[in-house]
Amino acid sequence: LVELVESGGGSVQDGGSLTLSCAVSGATVNTLCLSWFRSGVEARRDRVAGLAPNGRTTTHDSVKGRFTISVDSAKSTLYLQMNALTPEDTAVYYCAAEPSSVGPACLTIPPNSWGQGVQVTVSS
Repeated sequence: LVELVESGGGSVQDGGSLTLSCAVSGATVNTLCLSWFRSGVEARRDRVAGLAPNGRTTTHDSVKGRFTISVDSAKSTLYLQMNALTPEDTAVYYCAAEPSSVGPACLTIPPNSWGQGVQVTVSS
């Protein structure tokens, strides 16, 4: 059973930065496709960024050039570095995982493991 625990959320001013962390347990990170999702006022969960074990990444157009996903295998921790934040980035952010054994679709299908979510609030 994969367990994911996010941390690092909080409040920041427009233009500020935050780094989210996700501690991964129950599986080694190099067997997982790992993603960050967010849920804003529309209540749906959108994939913000994803990272496959082969290094392939995916990033939502709305955060390209501002958000960076990375993993520290030694610490079994996923990160999301968020720069140039705007109020539109305000949301609950979720860490999610899918076994990479499902193949190339692992960064497109809904993951089967989720963290509890952390709130990120950007004020103008």
